[in-house]
Formats: sequence, C-alpha cells, structure tokens
Amino acid sequence: MYGLAANALDATAVKGIFRAKKRPYWDPLIVHVADENMLGSVVREMSPAARRLMAAFWPGPLTLLLPRCGRLPKIVTAARDLVGVRMPNSPVTMAVIRAARLPLAAPSANLFGHVSPTTAAHVLEDLNGRIHAVLDAGPCTLGVESTVLDPDGMVIYRQGGVSAVDIERVTGTAPAIYQAAGETAPESLPSPGIAARHYAPEAYLQLVQSEKELHEVLLTANPATTGAMVPEDWAVPGWTGKVFAWGCWSDAATLAHSLYSGLRALEEAGVEHIVCPLPPAGAEPMAEAVRDRLLRAAHAA
Repeated sequence: MYGLAANALDATAVKGIFRAKKRPYWDPLIVHVADENMLGSVVREMSPAARRLMAAFWPGPLTLLLPRCGRLPKIVTAARDLVGVRMPNSPVTMAVIRAARLPLAAPSANLFGHVSPTTAAHVLEDLNGRIHAVLDAGPCTLGVESTVLDPDGMVIYRQGGVSAVDIERVTGTAPAIYQAAGETAPESLPSPGIAARHYAPEAYLQLVQSEKELHEVLLTANPATTGAMVPEDWAVPGWTGKVFAWGCWSDAATLAHSLYSGLRALEEAGVEHIVCPLPPAGAEPMAEAVRDRLLRAAHAA
C-alpha cells in the first residue's frame, strides 16, 4: 500500500497529512519504524507478547498497538494512549525511513475513505497538487493493509496479511476479532482503519453472494453505466458492460492483491455502479481481509 509520510515527532508535519488527505482528526495514524531505537522514540514499553510478535513478523504486515511515549504528538494517536506501530517489509520504504532517521507517520496515500492506492498513479489520481512528491516503487505486492493487533488485549482490529492463526502460533493465545457494536461514534474508534465506511469507490458498490446472484444482478443492470468485478473462473454470459478480471475465486491472495486496482480500474472507466462478489464469512484469513474491506467500502453506499 502506498503511504503518505511525515515526521511522526513533528505535530505540524503530521497536520499536513490530515490536510492533504482530508482526513478527520479522530482517525489515528500508524507510525513506521526501521529499528528498535526508532521504536523507542514513540513507544514507552513493550510486553513479552509484543516482542515475540515483532521477532516473528517484523518487517512485515503487522501493526501493533502499543503504549505511546510522551514525545509523540497526540495528533498521531487522536489523543489515545496506544499508537499503531509497524516495521514495513518494503526495501524502498525502509530506505526512506533510514534516510530520514525518523519514525514516519504514514496512512494510505489517498483521499480519506477512498479506495486505497496500490500504484504511484493511484496516488496522483487522489493527491496530485496536494503533496510534494511521489516515490514510485512499482505496484504493491500484497494489496491490502496490515493486520492491526492489540498484543496485550489480544484483539485484531483490522484483518490483513498476518492471520489470527499466525498470531496464535507465536503467542499461544487465539486473538479475538474486533466487532463494532452497531454505529460507533468516530471519537471512540480504538484503532486506525476501522471507520464504518472506508476503502470506497465513488461509484455505488453492490455486493453479491454467489456467481448465480452476480449473473442475476447483471441481467437487469445497465451495461453503459455498470461494471463488474468478475473472478476468472466465473461466467457472465451475455454481459456487455465493463469487467475487471479478478483472478480465481479460490485464490484469496490474488483477490486481495488486485482488489483495489480493480475497483479503481472500473471507477476510471466511468461506471456509476460496481457489482462485486463478497467472500463468505469464515473463509481463509486473506479472504476474510478482502471481505472486511468490501463490507466497509459498501457501508451506507
């Protein structure tokens, strides 16, 4: 995922992230570090469980919610006591952090709530003229955001590249999956990336449960204004509207990798209505991450 970075220890710099993204200040940011010294500048303590998880998954797609130190501006965490921290596994991102010699606050490089960017071109679609520069490192390899975990409460707030099974294997404890109790006031959200509507295209997003339902919806849809995310092993006979070939339905890693690029491709094609299959609940971890993103993208659409 492409990120919009600023010095995490400089409140003025961090405010620039919120302005560029039109991001509300109640939504906290994730801080990216390159080594333990940098981690110590934003976190005041680490539990044994947190240290085991770092050893197992850093660098990698795991964000840990840890007690923030007083040096970290409150704007980064929306005045909460826990800060999300991760060590990315992108060589380019790590090189930038090391060159800066600073922890970098870096949410996704898009307008708030919009589909996340997986290429430099996606960043410019949203933020051209609002940021200073884009470092093009090619398409993202994973496609969905990091897992966000409270290692002391053992709660996953956002599912991603590290699964609950992976975490249990390291800690010996199965984490719970966070479930919001109905509509939650933004100020009470405990983690980045869990706003009710997020990752959303500008087009109306309609989710379907099966190949049969996809076909039935497209039978009555307007092909001039409708696009479909269609798994390569599914058929949509007679459909003449826009299609994004989404990989095999059984290959969750490919579905995750091309989810955002597919939604953006259909959006760029000018459609007003996107029809997309929703992986079933209880599927494998990466499919669950795709399901989570789609449910948020379609929320209150």
